[in-house]
Amino acid sequence: MQVEMQLSRIIISEIQEQQVIYLEEVNGERQFPILIGIFEATSIDRRVKKFETPRPLTHDLLVNAVEALGATLDSVVITDLKDHTYFAKLRIRHEGELQEIDARPSDAIAVAVTCDPHLPIYVSEEVIEDAVQE
Repeated sequence: MQVEMQLSRIIISEIQEQQVIYLEEVNGERQFPILIGIFEATSIDRRVKKFETPRPLTHDLLVNAVEALGATLDSVVITDLKDHTYFAKLRIRHEGELQEIDARPSDAIAVAVTCDPHLPIYVSEEVIEDAVQE
């Protein structure tokens, strides 16, 4: 079963290599952190704050390319947690068919918040249970 989650916090540290985002359950109380890189954290933060850039950044490029090819970005699913590493899929609908593309959760979430409106983020129940226990 998949649970809809939303981005609740972004913690950017100038002294740490790893940055942190928190996902929280929509209509629920569970939440968990995901460690990500500075580039992805900055990209997510800029989009959430609606910061405009003069030229497209990497996640803008991906969204623009998918749309230019006639596809629609559908959602993000965090599917697995193995050895402290999260796995995700970026779902894209093309010609009526749903395609799932392997992605790092940080990149998938950056794409999700780049889209207008933001894409829904789903997390498998097993991942939530494992993440909350860590």
